[in-house]
Amino acid sequence: VQLVESGGGSVQAGGSLRLSCHASGYTYNRFCMGWFRQAPGKEREGVASICESEGRISYADAVKGRFTISKDNAKNTLYLQMNSLKPEDTAMYYCAAGGLGYDPLDRYEYNYWGQGTQVTVS
Repeated sequence: VQLVESGGGSVQAGGSLRLSCHASGYTYNRFCMGWFRQAPGKEREGVASICESEGRISYADAVKGRFTISKDNAKNTLYLQMNSLKPEDTAMYYCAAGGLGYDPLDRYEYNYWGQGTQVTVS
């Protein structure tokens, strides 16, 4: 399984970015996929997750109403649309797969991780 993120960059506050995560060798739609982020000196935290088998989407409170997670199964790609970005959204963003769904924003549930893409908001 290989997860490759893209779409990060530097934007001004109030701007938008769309992250993508292409999954190779992974077609287990019964498990959850998610986006996590880690700022310097902080723990990795869940941002958004999608569990298709349950029809469930979850967001961290800090991003509700601003971020949207989606998935294109035909392209094996997970997306995170980020709008109204704030400086506190600055972090390395990681894609994850294989989540069991008990707590979809818990990083310990996920078996597979990408290498991350940097988002900087100033």
